[in-house]
Amino acid sequence: MKVFTTGQVAKICKVAPRTVSKWFDSGRLRGYRIPGSQDRRIPREYLIKFLKEHGMPLGDLEDEAKAKVLIVAQDQVLVENVKRELPLERSFKVAVAASGFDAGIQAESFHPDCIIVDFSIGRTEALQICQNLRRNSEFADVILIALLPDDGSSTSFDRSSINETFKKPFDAALLAERLRTLIGAKKELV
Repeated sequence: MKVFTTGQVAKICKVAPRTVSKWFDSGRLRGYRIPGSQDRRIPREYLIKFLKEHGMPLGDLEDEAKAKVLIVAQDQVLVENVKRELPLERSFKVAVAASGFDAGIQAESFHPDCIIVDFSIGRTEALQICQNLRRNSEFADVILIALLPDDGSSTSFDRSSINETFKKPFDAALLAERLRTLIGAKKELV
C-alpha cells in the first residue's frame, strides 16, 4: 500500500501543505497519524477517492490508478466484447492495435500493464509480437495473454513468454476477471 505525506499530497493537488492538513484534520481526507508524532500519512486509495469526490484531476496518479491494457486484434467484435467487460471509466484504460508494427508503437507510448494478443492476426506475427516484447527489458513485467483460435489446428509453440492463454470463443467476463487478478497482483486498482 503506497502512502503519501501531506507535502506530497499538496504537490499532487497543487495546494499548500497547510490546506492538506486542514482537509485531514476536518476528516474530509482520510489517513492516519504516525504514532508519537504529528506527521500525517494518506494512503493512495483514500487520496484517489478524495480527488474523484471533489472533481479534482488525478494528475500523476491516473497512470497508477488505472490498469492499461493493449489489445492486439483485427476482430472488432472481440475488441468490443473485451472493452464492454472492462470498466473503462473506473479501473481500465484500453488501447487497440491491429498489427505487430502498430502493437510495437502502442506499447512504447502507452506502457501497458497487460497485452492481449489475438492469434487470429496470424500465428507467426502473434508469436513475433510476444517474443519481441519479452526480449525488451522494458516490457519484462508486462502480462501477456494469448487468444488462441479454436480452428482444430494444433497450437504447439513455446508458451514460456505468455502468462495466460484463452481458447476462442471465450467468456469476456472471465478474461476481464483474470485481468483484474493478474494486474491487481502488480498494482492496486481503484
